[in-house]
Amino acid sequence: MELFGSSNWLVIILIGFVVGLLARFLKPGDDGMGIIMTTLVGIAGALLAGWAGQKMGWYSPGQPAGFVGALLGAIVVLIVVALFRRKRPTRDVARR
Repeated sequence: MELFGSSNWLVIILIGFVVGLLARFLKPGDDGMGIIMTTLVGIAGALLAGWAGQKMGWYSPGQPAGFVGALLGAIVVLIVVALFRRKRPTRDVARR
């Protein structure tokens, strides 16, 4: 499987992290996730956008448009994650 024009997992993880960071930067709101989740969101967005973009004939593997598609896919994944994520109850420290 080729993702981001590479079959090297280290490259995929690195670019997935960059895509995840950019997606978190561009999507408003507090996502509250760490480095691993950010990387996974970037990779999932790239898989989603890569599959959809190639099936619709918008671009082929390895084209620069795939990076933009991956970014848009990661934003979609962030929105979906935010919809299904539970709101954590806040602790009232002053009450103790």
